Amino acid sequence: MGDPSRDLERQDDTMSSSSTQDHHPHNSLKTTLVTLLRVEEGEVYHSEPEKNPGWYQRLLDAGVEENGINPVPLEERTSTQYGNLFTVFFTCLLCLLPIPTGMLATLGMGLSLRDASLVIIFFAMLTCIPPAFMGIGGMETGLRQLVQARYSFGGHLVLLPLLLNAATATGFSLVSTIVGGQTISSLNPGSVSVNIGIVIVCLVSFLVSLLGFKAVHFWERWAWIPSLIGIVIAVGCGGKYLHLQQQKTEPATVQQIMTYGCLIAGYFITFGGTVSDYSIYHCPRGVSKIKIFLYMYLGFLLPSIPLLTLGAAIGGAVPNVPSWSSAYEVTGIGGVMHEMLAPAGRFGDFVVVVLALSVIGNVACSMYSVSINLQQLLPFFAKIHRLFWVVVTMGIMIPFAIKAAEQWEESMVNFLVVIGYWAGCFDAVLICELVVFRRLDYASYDHAVWNVTKRLPPGLAAMGASLVSVPLVVVGMAAPWYTGPVAKITGDIGFESAILVTGLAYIPLRWLEMKWFGR
Repeated sequence: MGDPSRDLERQDDTMSSSSTQDHHPHNSLKTTLVTLLRVEEGEVYHSEPEKNPGWYQRLLDAGVEENGINPVPLEERTSTQYGNLFTVFFTCLLCLLPIPTGMLATLGMGLSLRDASLVIIFFAMLTCIPPAFMGIGGMETGLRQLVQARYSFGGHLVLLPLLLNAATATGFSLVSTIVGGQTISSLNPGSVSVNIGIVIVCLVSFLVSLLGFKAVHFWERWAWIPSLIGIVIAVGCGGKYLHLQQQKTEPATVQQIMTYGCLIAGYFITFGGTVSDYSIYHCPRGVSKIKIFLYMYLGFLLPSIPLLTLGAAIGGAVPNVPSWSSAYEVTGIGGVMHEMLAPAGRFGDFVVVVLALSVIGNVACSMYSVSINLQQLLPFFAKIHRLFWVVVTMGIMIPFAIKAAEQWEESMVNFLVVIGYWAGCFDAVLICELVVFRRLDYASYDHAVWNVTKRLPPGLAAMGASLVSVPLVVVGMAAPWYTGPVAKITGDIGFESAILVTGLAYIPLRWLEMKWFGR
């Protein structure tokens, strides 16, 4: 037997050593960090003002959004300002961005104004449907769009659409900031570079997106008014030249129609990756889903068709108006808008600034969604406040926009053509999951499993269905750097292949996945 006094001494030493380790500053900091970054399974957002420090609560009271990607339970979904779901997208697209997109039809693809207008109207009315339908899910489930995707792609494989969606939102923001930067630069190209204009647009957009959900909706509710007035004034001043279209003696070919239609599809269908981010705090009680759908659908459609058509008219006139052509070579669409407003003198310069700032609504929405996407890359990222990710997003966008501005038109074409392919796969998977397998039962998106990988689907069906469509997309795509053998005959049918093949393949694959894994 041991000496009891020695055993007692050893016990005291052990307790003393343990106490010393517990109070060591390094261990204390490590314990604090582990506690702060620990991710609870099924954790949801709850507003608890009594637990917040005073300075932080003052920020929240001022309108800063507290929540990041955590699901919003029904009791926290209290907003009844459903009109915001119209204005957020209406203002986002009532800017200069659609104009250069429309210009590609006549200036780049050789369509007549009439043919371009018909393609714009048809494909816009068709491809606004999926994102508007998907946006209902944010209000009904309280889940961000890419969190909803976990219920199809799983906790691990969702990383791929997450990265693609972040790249898409970033790409939209890049094009918008370039257009805004060009417009600011057009006031004095010799003194103000496009890069300076890009930085100005990014900084103002950063302030809006930094505050979060309420600030974005507040900005979008009112910012469309000066944008609309500015566009009307520009058309009134310079619209007398829009009739100077290049005369087309032959009707558009199938290849031209399908290729430009795919570009328009890419313009709209990609909102399916972000649309629910703007409805997760809206109350689903006492409001028709059809009403919410129409708010979003018309928010996409109403500003886009006129501005895309205006862009097509400007694109057809640019080669025939020497001052427009020269300005376009230097500062793109911004230079053309400046020339259109030249008859208004100094007031015209003021309107140019208003038009340049019209892209802020678009860029702010993109920054907001990208920051939410970055927060989902790793589990503990959800514990790092959304404000940090907005700063990271701005740090990414500014240098990329400056680089893309060097060949902005080529960058825009490549971006708009390619994004429609993956977005078609993504939208098809989420819509089939909701309609076919969940039978429009939004309550089946259980908040308790949103971040529990072992209880989510493995995602093999979603990824497999998307991959099945890839061969047909490749042979049917028509990009500036590659044209598939089928696309040489039919024009670009990559988008149609992506959404139809993925949707058809997902149904049997998901059925097998549910049978084998039970999730």
